[in-house]
Amino acid sequence: MTATDTSISLPTELLPKDGRFGSGPSKVRPEAIHALSSLAEDYLGTSHRRMTAKNQVTRLRSGLTNLFDLPDGWEIVLGNGGTTLFWDAASFGLIENVSQHLAFGEFSSKFAKVVQAAPHLGEPQIISSEPGTHPVPVEAAVDSYALTHNETSTGVSPSLTRPSEEGLVLVDATSAAGAICWDSAEVDCYYFAPQKALASDGGLWLAACSPRAIERIERLTSGDRWIPAGLDLGIALTNSRQNQTYNTPSLATIFLAAEMVDWINESGGLEWAEARCRESSNTIYRWADERSFTQPFVTDANQRSPVVCTVDFDGVDADVISGILRANGVLDTESYRGLGRNQLRIATFPAIDPDDVSALCACVDYIVESLR
Repeated sequence: MTATDTSISLPTELLPKDGRFGSGPSKVRPEAIHALSSLAEDYLGTSHRRMTAKNQVTRLRSGLTNLFDLPDGWEIVLGNGGTTLFWDAASFGLIENVSQHLAFGEFSSKFAKVVQAAPHLGEPQIISSEPGTHPVPVEAAVDSYALTHNETSTGVSPSLTRPSEEGLVLVDATSAAGAICWDSAEVDCYYFAPQKALASDGGLWLAACSPRAIERIERLTSGDRWIPAGLDLGIALTNSRQNQTYNTPSLATIFLAAEMVDWINESGGLEWAEARCRESSNTIYRWADERSFTQPFVTDANQRSPVVCTVDFDGVDADVISGILRANGVLDTESYRGLGRNQLRIATFPAIDPDDVSALCACVDYIVESLR
């Protein structure tokens, strides 16, 4: 049987109610889509510098401040382009000269590559570990520490600990923000895109910035360093304080992210969201431990992500399983393309119902039994 074989039909009673398990773009809650539709005529297709749009930016920034329980002086900054663009912007507006980077997967490695290529910065320190594990930062003569809260490609989630009081701690939280708790005392800039745990679309970056990070941005962007306007965090900061972006954003993305943040806050906040994600991820890890043909890819249970689960398979082709699932309306369980392992990668973000995760496991059992 090949990965494109669709001959196995899953019983209707086994199927999850919603078959979206992608690690990004992720499942968008139907309730959020209906809410967007209800005000589309007055919101979509209007100026992003008018109050109709600014009110949604205000709502999103305020909601994130509450969700993260940010201390006085912290600010939510936003701009267009997603996390990839934010790395470029940070190389101009947050890293002063030398940074330290933890690299333990596809996404945690990319920021380091950006800094290595930047002609105005010194050679970064890079601490690496094999996929499926994570390294730890060490105190060093650097002005910035670049950490990752959740490595989306491998399903590894480190804890966040400030290695030194001297440098800024910059945390890529793209697949963690809104789903995993963190302590603002350990971080200076917690940045992310909303197409994963925040159940929105891409094309936007958001950053929770401490007073120290704000000071760094204002100093570097007002000096002699040349910065393209679209990558100028000083310009982004000024516009964010006006509840807008420098150039035209996706209004739908902003609204859907604000809807998700409000839903999490109303449901119990960040601790509630993490507990919901851990209920789902623990279901997958227990299931994988109990099967003879599977095992969690991340062997150290303390390093396993609560929002992206990676499961290796023995004796059965995981691509075949993903193909059959997709043919039956269960989507985006394929492994990360660059990892090259015989595995499934399953998102368990807050928008994903834990009952649907249990149903997914039952579907995989049915497929494996049918293939034997």
